[in-house]
Amino acid sequence: MTHEYTTFTLANGLRVIHQQDSATAMVALNLLYNTGARDERPELTGLAHLIEHLMFSGSAHVADFDGELQRAGGVSNAWTSNDFTCFYEMLPAVNVETAFRIESDRMLAPIITPANIDVQRSVVIEEFKQQCLNRPYGDLFHHLRSLAYSVHPYRWPVIGVSPEHLERVTAADVSEYFADHYSPSNAVLAVTGNISAERCRELCERWMSDIPSRPVKPRTYATEPMPNGARSLTVSGHVPHTAVTRAYRMDAYGTRLYYAADAITDILSNGKSSRFERELLHNELFTELDASILGSEEPGLLIVDARLSTNGDDAESRAIETIDRLIGHLVTNGVTGHEVERAKNKYEAQYTYSNIHFARRASTLALAVMHGEKPGDTVRTYRSITRDEIEETARTLFIPDNACTLIYRPIL
Repeated sequence: MTHEYTTFTLANGLRVIHQQDSATAMVALNLLYNTGARDERPELTGLAHLIEHLMFSGSAHVADFDGELQRAGGVSNAWTSNDFTCFYEMLPAVNVETAFRIESDRMLAPIITPANIDVQRSVVIEEFKQQCLNRPYGDLFHHLRSLAYSVHPYRWPVIGVSPEHLERVTAADVSEYFADHYSPSNAVLAVTGNISAERCRELCERWMSDIPSRPVKPRTYATEPMPNGARSLTVSGHVPHTAVTRAYRMDAYGTRLYYAADAITDILSNGKSSRFERELLHNELFTELDASILGSEEPGLLIVDARLSTNGDDAESRAIETIDRLIGHLVTNGVTGHEVERAKNKYEAQYTYSNIHFARRASTLALAVMHGEKPGDTVRTYRSITRDEIEETARTLFIPDNACTLIYRPIL
């Protein structure tokens, strides 16, 4: 990332990072909160995502968030993960103060009423039905997470365990969660585009410095123990073909072993010359074969996901044997220097291309500050991972007692 950036922190604890890009006439704001589905109670899952929706329902001095932004020529959106919640806007630079004003107002005092909750609850429940119930494999991660985790809140997906949990949410639940987590001191604001550092600081001081800082509720949930043996689960649903998914516990974000695990998935499945892609050319058993990581802030999962061309016990057994053979070959014989260099080049290229757009850079900058990193540290760390570290990580990851196997069969 070649553009210079500046950082500062307001008196209330809000961390700000700014990067000017005069090649555009637009400005992007990206407000990242250090809260997500891992901060929910087990009996009230989906609450963090519901609150994300409620933040668009108006605030103390802004009745129509989207309406005001659209009149200023802007657009907005948001997302929630297990770890974070993010709100972002993009609008013409001449109207940038509108984004600071309305974003600060909902950080200060969103309108939380039973009527607003009912409206957004219906929206989120419909989203749950479309994504999880009415789409093939839509609930796969419900099953996989509950198989891989027993006590940690990563055991449920962001959208929640079931619509019944969302039905229980009250205005008191929303107000309590907001007060516990939506503090300026628990957030990072990234500002990019055609705005100077001086103008950015001026607007932050004007609109956000007076928002009171609230105590952030500490995380007290249990640490997930390591598996004491292999786990497996077979489920059935309205899917066209059997899916075989293997998950292995891996390190949390920021460790060298995290980046080594990421490199392993790139060597296995990123690009036409990857090991899984070469296997697909010669093995008609699979229609898809992929490897990825969840990218979790706390110990997460490395996932191998396969879609089979045929169904039945024999196909499932052969698929698992093939996956074990491919992984076993990597563990036993290691990786080549060429594979490692290719993975590093692909990672850096993807990072570079994804951050060409100023709005995407805002997201990258916000995450960097949240992680206590400098922009570009992820590339530097990934590039520093050695072949020996990747091979040692593979040996510790791919052990039989660390495997969770989910077989998702079609209803025949």
